Amino acid sequence: MARTQTPDASLSASQMLLPRSGRIAFVSTYLPRPCGIATFTSHLNQAIEQVGAKTLIIPINDPDHEYDYPAPGRFTLDQNDIDSYRRAAQFLNMSHVDVVSLQHEFGIFGGPAGSHVLALLQELQIPVVTTLHTVPAEPKPQQRDVLIELAALSDRLVVMSKHAVKFLREIYNVPADQIDLIPHGIPDFPFVDPAFYKDQFGVAGRHVLLTFGLLGPNKGLEYVIQALPEIVARHENVVYLIVGRTHPYWIEREGERYRLTLQRMARELGVDDKVVFFNRFVEDRELMEFLGAADIYITPYLSKDQISSGTLTWAVGAGKAVISTPYWYAQELLDDGRGVLVPFKDARAIARAVKELLGDEARRHAMRKRAYLFSRDITWPNIAHRYLKAFALARELRADRPRPRRALPQPEQHRGALPQVVLDHLCVLTDDTGLLRHARYSVPDYDSGYATDDNARALILMGLLTELGEVRSDLIDRLSRRYLAFLLHAFDEGSGRFRNYLRYDRTWAEQIGSEDCHGRALWALGRLAGHPDKPALQELVADLFNRALPAADGFESLRAAAFTLLGLDEYLRWFGGDLLAQQLRRRLAHRLLEAYRQNATDDWCWFEDTLTYSNARLPQALLVTGQALSDASLVEVGVKTLRWLADLQRAEDGHFVPIGAPGYYRRGGERARFDQLPIEAASMVAATLTAARITGDESWMRDAGCAFEWFLGRNDIGAIVCDPATGACYDGLHPERVNVNQGAEATVAYLLALAQMRLADQALRTTGTRHAERRAESGTVAPAPAESDPQRAGLAVPD
Repeated sequence: MARTQTPDASLSASQMLLPRSGRIAFVSTYLPRPCGIATFTSHLNQAIEQVGAKTLIIPINDPDHEYDYPAPGRFTLDQNDIDSYRRAAQFLNMSHVDVVSLQHEFGIFGGPAGSHVLALLQELQIPVVTTLHTVPAEPKPQQRDVLIELAALSDRLVVMSKHAVKFLREIYNVPADQIDLIPHGIPDFPFVDPAFYKDQFGVAGRHVLLTFGLLGPNKGLEYVIQALPEIVARHENVVYLIVGRTHPYWIEREGERYRLTLQRMARELGVDDKVVFFNRFVEDRELMEFLGAADIYITPYLSKDQISSGTLTWAVGAGKAVISTPYWYAQELLDDGRGVLVPFKDARAIARAVKELLGDEARRHAMRKRAYLFSRDITWPNIAHRYLKAFALARELRADRPRPRRALPQPEQHRGALPQVVLDHLCVLTDDTGLLRHARYSVPDYDSGYATDDNARALILMGLLTELGEVRSDLIDRLSRRYLAFLLHAFDEGSGRFRNYLRYDRTWAEQIGSEDCHGRALWALGRLAGHPDKPALQELVADLFNRALPAADGFESLRAAAFTLLGLDEYLRWFGGDLLAQQLRRRLAHRLLEAYRQNATDDWCWFEDTLTYSNARLPQALLVTGQALSDASLVEVGVKTLRWLADLQRAEDGHFVPIGAPGYYRRGGERARFDQLPIEAASMVAATLTAARITGDESWMRDAGCAFEWFLGRNDIGAIVCDPATGACYDGLHPERVNVNQGAEATVAYLLALAQMRLADQALRTTGTRHAERRAESGTVAPAPAESDPQRAGLAVPD
């Protein structure tokens, strides 16, 4: 047996396309359910797994049947129960799936024209790649409506023929760039002499005609049987093998009527000894042996509308001479002499084609060779690689053009709806050591330990909440001491630096933390020292601040410089005479200003070549420092860079779109849209509120409201990112869903943004009240200045 090597895509190339996390889910019929699509999906799943992907299967059960599905079958979907589709969507949404591969055929889903599947797609938050096994050229109205909606809910559509691409574009108005043409896959068949397998089926020395697949009245096998008398008259040693059980759809409606009709026809025509039925669902290995034994494969289907056929593809892949009626898929696959096409329902044409091929061995073998060589690009490893490319493209497109799960709330919908400050989840994450870094869902993750970064942010939050006056002072006091104690423990006297990561067993993971960590700790200490609402702690805090401050002078990180400047601004509010602190503030501010002058251009108004994390803190630091030093150049650059950043992070409809992590945005490169992190929204809220306070420009208040509304669902996918009832916040926003974990960074970011919005609201109310009092005293009814009007300022105002 000669075996041709297939030019399969390399394993490394396929692995590069694998999801970065999670897995691929298939929604389809699946073996052992007897169904052609089940067989297709099983083979595709195996090929995807072989390149290292993790998969799970959502198999579709037909009515009144249960099957023993193998792994990775996880969750069965009841074909006729629409609620089952919604539950399956919920299961997928929480299963860390990166993409869903939906195998679509109208008949395998419940509802009119299989419309139940739309309930699943409407609830899915995950990119969907739908393989269409049927695309009607003359659809019934319900079929057309379902397919149009299916296309709208899918990120990509896969079809197996050029005709299907044409129909999708012209009949269903699907954009060409949404469609992927990926042929039906095949095993890597050997190219063998049919005589090699014939003896095991008892047909040695005979010409073997073959048709396989699930039987039904649409298969047209009666026309082959009607052609047999004429064929036998020329080639007496012919035998016709019909392999496969009757399709369950027809079994349920009319039993074995079709098969019995074929058997009776063969008897009446006197060819019953030439027709052999194998009435069972044949496993792959035996099916390959049947194909190996065949001289000619025949598909006499009755309708031109079929745009895919696994059986025909397998026959071509096995290097068979093929005779077929000219349905759409056969026209393409058998082009260029790879097979013979005969008219529909024409037994004499079938007889003529069979006689000619059996009588011309050279032509038959040339046809076999053309078919076999053509099919080398569609072996399952190659098809798996092409599907992985489609999956990767679906994820990329979802990231570039996210789909809101619901209509985005407009800004006015949140006016009057600022949540109350609730610290329940923060308390859950805080133990007797400090604030734990991460959570699994809402449950603290002890394995992740603690971070100085998070405890410093939480300490800043406590200061804001003290100023706000809406949270119990005893709770704030208890939490403040816990977070301050952590910073005291994190400081290393020998190096003069803060350590960052503390394991849950209270051992440090490193001796020196990052520069950013040190800057955040200085910011927290500076705020506590500069607002002595707890005088008993002020000496302790100021002493630690001063011992830690010298290290910041040598930092290279611009964000560490910005965090330190924010801390110095707070510290010098009380200790304004500290000359060392004043000098360091000027040096750090100059460092930011010089970075801006060296890197900024007309189209890139920034301090560095890359926008990364906590971006808004850099202009915020220049704004507060410029105000404190009465330095107009610092304020000017702070305003200019913050305006550029705010405009850059605004979608066309006005909602806030932060720079995504970890891809970020390098000058001249592609901007990462996801993952979006709460810390970015919080830093933009703080910076824009600072700009509003310093400049008096009310447009900054609208920017602040826009950034805060990101938490409340006015974002790329229309998902609420916070839980106002507990004060928790999800860790981030993916293109298709939220990251359901509720860690410290995200939760504190949300609470910081909320506290600052409520403080700004208090200030506006106070200003508005004063203006009203003045107008009443003067006897005028003149309107208050625009900046005192919370509605015009774009802020959410409680009722």
